[in-house]
Amino acid sequence: MLRARSGGERWTVADTLTLVRIPMAVVFVAFAAPAVRLTALAIAAATDLLDGAIARRFGSSRFGVVLDPVADKLFMAAAFGVVLFSGRLEPYEVVGVLLRDIVATAAFVVTAVTGRTASIPARLGGKAVTVAQVLTLLAFLTDSPHLHSMAWATTAVALYAIWDYSRAARTERRALT
Repeated sequence: MLRARSGGERWTVADTLTLVRIPMAVVFVAFAAPAVRLTALAIAAATDLLDGAIARRFGSSRFGVVLDPVADKLFMAAAFGVVLFSGRLEPYEVVGVLLRDIVATAAFVVTAVTGRTASIPARLGGKAVTVAQVLTLLAFLTDSPHLHSMAWATTAVALYAIWDYSRAARTERRALT
């Protein structure tokens, strides 16, 4: 049977989809052709969407619970590194776009160092940041005149998500086992 409980021992289909994002990060950096980068972005976005739905339906492994946010952040950091080095966005704009990811990583490190690792269930604000980040990358790849506007809108959504997650952290934390 394909159904597995959350945090199970075995590798799942969701884990495989999550793992696909890591080579897509390499492809995004290694190939300058816009069509290749658009394809990498589409695959990364699709696997991000599908892995969560599949994990909720059929269960996830302990490894997948950790791998998913790592793969997400790795892809976004690599892709926005390309944007940064292109000079199309200012460094502070890239930091703004990645602010939710930076804060989430710092929070995880702090909780790991203090021995209180936990996860917070996905929230709508976090999903909105991911969508906005993908749209900002799309604006970059298509040379849209709205790239800066998208970056600032993504920053605004990220600030909301940080506030929402910090609020939820007080009541919805689940220990990682």
